[in-house]
Amino acid sequence: MGTVWVVVAQHGLARLFRREKRFSPLQELDNLIQPEARLHAQDLQSDRPGRAMNRARGGRTALESSADPRRTEAETFARRVAERLYEGRTSGAYQELILVAGPAFLGLLRDALDADTGRCVVKEVRKTLPDASPTEIQAIVDAAD
Repeated sequence: MGTVWVVVAQHGLARLFRREKRFSPLQELDNLIQPEARLHAQDLQSDRPGRAMNRARGGRTALESSADPRRTEAETFARRVAERLYEGRTSGAYQELILVAGPAFLGLLRDALDADTGRCVVKEVRKTLPDASPTEIQAIVDAAD
């Protein structure tokens, strides 16, 4: 076993930690922040939907967007975190990866990882820990199966 990176992420915030051995203390390496991912849906889109002519009914109708702007921002942020993890793996900064995130964002992050980085994941913890201290994160990660 070599160097392990622990990623604690949620929508719009990811904290990267490093540890040399399995139960050694965590050292914070980096923070990735995307404020747009933490906004409400109404803050991410225009005030009013577009309008189009409805020829069948002879009037105008509002157009609705099928994409959820919050999910779109979360997917963008998950790709950004995945890029950072790719860079760390290809530079040899870690050999194993532990992901800590709520179930929804964990799925987005898992989908954003390339195959080789995905194979470095040795543990996933389904918890949202945005404000936890490194000591609290370490205890939760070490206690997880």
